[in-house]
Amino acid sequence: MEFSHVTVLLKETVDALNIKPDGIYVDGTLGGGGHSERICQSLGKDGVLIGIDQDDFALDYAAKRLAPYTCTKHLVKNNFVNLEAVLQSLDISAIDGIIYDLGVSSFQFDDERRGFSYHNDGPLDMRMNQSAALSAYEVVNDYPPEKLKKILQVYGEERHAARIVAAILRHREERPIETTLALAEIIKEAYPAKERFKEKHPARKSFQAIRLEVNHELDILEKAFGAGIEALKPGGRLGVITFHSLEDRIAKNFFREQANPCTCPPDFPKCVCGKTPRIKLVTRKPLAPSPEEVACNRRARSAKLRVVEKI
Repeated sequence: MEFSHVTVLLKETVDALNIKPDGIYVDGTLGGGGHSERICQSLGKDGVLIGIDQDDFALDYAAKRLAPYTCTKHLVKNNFVNLEAVLQSLDISAIDGIIYDLGVSSFQFDDERRGFSYHNDGPLDMRMNQSAALSAYEVVNDYPPEKLKKILQVYGEERHAARIVAAILRHREERPIETTLALAEIIKEAYPAKERFKEKHPARKSFQAIRLEVNHELDILEKAFGAGIEALKPGGRLGVITFHSLEDRIAKNFFREQANPCTCPPDFPKCVCGKTPRIKLVTRKPLAPSPEEVACNRRARSAKLRVVEKI
């Protein structure tokens, strides 16, 4: 399959890692390999790049893309939440930097067979790991109404969740909902007419919510961030690119707590709880793509980059 892949916040993210030629760096979300390639360009023959992804296509594509570079490359099929196990399997005890580029890769969106897009017709799938048991089909057709409504409200921040779930229930009582366009049309018809295309496609939030449920994306973030910090050497850096408010809120709150874990009352003259910072915030506020990048790549418009450094 051919696809067009433009890596978001490429220079800003990799430059923030302060790459050392002989360092060990992890791309926790390998995807199209854009960040990994830029890391490899800065690594010498003694440097190490570890790329992690659940998707076989991503791993194969990145292997070809990174082949010309002389650094050692380990491309591993796994979920980035299992970083500790991945490093143990490679007999690596500590790393110099790590990137988490959250969300869906371009080739997953562009391949209608994967079922991520409401613009193209394909099976209701949405699995990043195609060997996983749960797909969007089960979420849409088998989940009880209250659970489905909660997913749309919490993960999609969808105000019209009740209307959408009611429409889904009516349709699935007649026959299963099997394709992305069928689901997108049901959601569109459930929306109040005056709001259907007020901002963006009416199915956008619901598709996001279902995708997050299928892949357990938000459930694992704090654990993954903690594993990344634990693996870093002192002075090593971690960068996270988020694409919507829920991801960014989790990252922001987790990093703030790790940078200032003290639980003593504000009026105490000194800390007595004994909790010390594990990191310092390199970016107090998230970095956003430039207007020029957004103009060239509309998928970058909601991206935010946060960077921390281990103390």
